[in-house]
Amino acid sequence: MLMKIKTLPFLLAGFSTVFAAICSNGKTVGNAACCQLFPLLADLQENLFDSPCNEPVREVLHLAFHDAMGFSIRGGVGGGSDGSIITFASIETTFPENTALVGVIGWVTPLIARHNFSDGDFLHFAAAVGIATCPGAPRPNFLLGRPQARAPAESGLVPNASDSVTAILARFADVNINPSEVVALLAAHSVAADYDTDPVIPGAPFDTTPGIFDTQIFTEVLLRGVLFPGNGSNVGEVLSPLRGEVRLQSDFEIARDSRTACLWKELVGNQARMQSQFKAAFSSLSVTGQNTAAMVDCSDVIPIPAPVTVPPFFPQGFTSADIEDFCPSVQLPPLSTLPGPAPIVDSA
Repeated sequence: MLMKIKTLPFLLAGFSTVFAAICSNGKTVGNAACCQLFPLLADLQENLFDSPCNEPVREVLHLAFHDAMGFSIRGGVGGGSDGSIITFASIETTFPENTALVGVIGWVTPLIARHNFSDGDFLHFAAAVGIATCPGAPRPNFLLGRPQARAPAESGLVPNASDSVTAILARFADVNINPSEVVALLAAHSVAADYDTDPVIPGAPFDTTPGIFDTQIFTEVLLRGVLFPGNGSNVGEVLSPLRGEVRLQSDFEIARDSRTACLWKELVGNQARMQSQFKAAFSSLSVTGQNTAAMVDCSDVIPIPAPVTVPPFFPQGFTSADIEDFCPSVQLPPLSTLPGPAPIVDSA
């Protein structure tokens, strides 16, 4: 390691004028301070993200999102993307919105102990590396230099699936994320799984391609819902178009709300636009509450994700006639329908 964590912010500032450096593993980076991330990258790839877009990827993304939301531009509620959800896990995991995160904190704790990074840098680097294992994802940015969290965030800062669109947008606005960025961030639901809404079908995905970071989530949330895939309606759940696929009330309403419907529809079938917008929004979310002027851009350490090889589509049995269109001014791209009967979506 190049430095001790307690002096990390000051030493990082000293590296701000350093140009390209060749690390001990032969990799070239734009700043010598980033070389220390390669051992952590190797550890994550071998011991946590050992297969593409796996369950640990989803859980680390979940953890990083909850951590980032612990902030307010008005101050006083938490340090944002500072890793406090790990540092003060004994407090923050008692919050109702965080109780399901105890397991993933247990997974990452041994890795944190093996490396010399703040909890915030570890968590948000791991989230960026995790996303990069998913085919179709953009290559995330990563800034190094978060100080160790000093205090826990407050409870109640993470939006619920049952919240109104107004409440959700207001909460994101309070961490300086605008409606367009909110919609873009929901691209992460393309590789997410639900363990909370319906206990009868744990791990149920939100679209038909849960191992691919693609635009199917934006297409399939617009399809007319006809069934509940589990034991009936649950809080935060609405009718789904397919067996095995959970649809969150928040996704459903954001896709149909006048403030966000066109933003949503613009991402249907548009992989390049989704990647660009998600990358920018995810970058903003990963540094909530942080002084980015004191951080170093280590994005060149993040691996390049594999591309999507399957074009966007309508699931079997569905066409554009099944779309619930709340933004007629945006034209849907031409999508083909997969052949065969309507599928039962496998768990993520």
